[in-house]
Amino acid sequence: MIDYTQLYQGLQHIPELRSWLAQLPQQVAENLSPHRWGDLPDWRAAVEALPNIAPSSIELSNSVRIGKASDASPQQLQRLEQELRKLHPWRKGPWEIFGLPIDTEWRSDWKWDRVLPHLAPMENRLVLDVGCGNGYHCWRAYGAGARRVIGIDPSAKFVAQFYALKKYLGDEQPVDLLPLGIEALPANLRAFDTTFSMGVLYHRRSPMDHLRELRETLRPGGQLVLETLVIDGGLGDCLVPEGRYAKMRNVWFFPSCATLESWLRKCGFRNPRTVDLNITSLEEQRRTDWMHFESLADFLDPQSPDKTVEGHPAPKRAVLVAEAP
Repeated sequence: MIDYTQLYQGLQHIPELRSWLAQLPQQVAENLSPHRWGDLPDWRAAVEALPNIAPSSIELSNSVRIGKASDASPQQLQRLEQELRKLHPWRKGPWEIFGLPIDTEWRSDWKWDRVLPHLAPMENRLVLDVGCGNGYHCWRAYGAGARRVIGIDPSAKFVAQFYALKKYLGDEQPVDLLPLGIEALPANLRAFDTTFSMGVLYHRRSPMDHLRELRETLRPGGQLVLETLVIDGGLGDCLVPEGRYAKMRNVWFFPSCATLESWLRKCGFRNPRTVDLNITSLEEQRRTDWMHFESLADFLDPQSPDKTVEGHPAPKRAVLVAEAP
């Protein structure tokens, strides 16, 4: 069920990405190895056990909605939910599949609604989504008109979730998720019209290296869409937590918007600007029936919810856009 044949064939027709085919199949095989992911056989089995149901409709423009409950028998719907729950936790969404709502931890549709007004027209664009999770925003980008979307995320479980849904969205759709990090991409690609990096920068030990890697994915004039955690402050202000932040371990730099714009200019981007600033709410990130682990309410100080449990400012997320030189 996790099959990249259509992607490999499609890349043959994109000159800027054709050379990647020399190493890409080996990269995929290494990163989807049971030696690396002990639970991968179980995740694959859940995907392969999904019932065969033909959706009567697919909606990608205003949400991600696949088919209707009447497309399937009660037994098929029961099996569908049973197998999809084996891929817990579901973090990005929401999804509706044959009437079954997957209520994910994040209301990723809210983030998309904040980003969408600031995107260059998406029609016929080649799009890369870095750290895309299970690919929710990949499908929304395709629904907005992109000609091909490639998501990358090193988590094999997210890849399994993506291909569970692609079973019903259609193998022929030019949207794929590779089990890779950005460091696996060939240097200086200069191929994509739009590159998303949303919720990634603060996990990178070297933010400047990440920004340069993002720049190298873009063709001249291509658009970067960067979403990350920020702090209030002016030029030069940046929080570097010594320990955890909101119980997260792998976190490094939380700049002010002015500082981040300066970093983008230093890395060669043109006209970096902050287009949205949003305090993460308990309605946007929360524990659900499809994500049983701790979530935002557990990460904030119950006596002072404007701070994390460690005493840092509560999560505030900014969206910045810029163009590649």
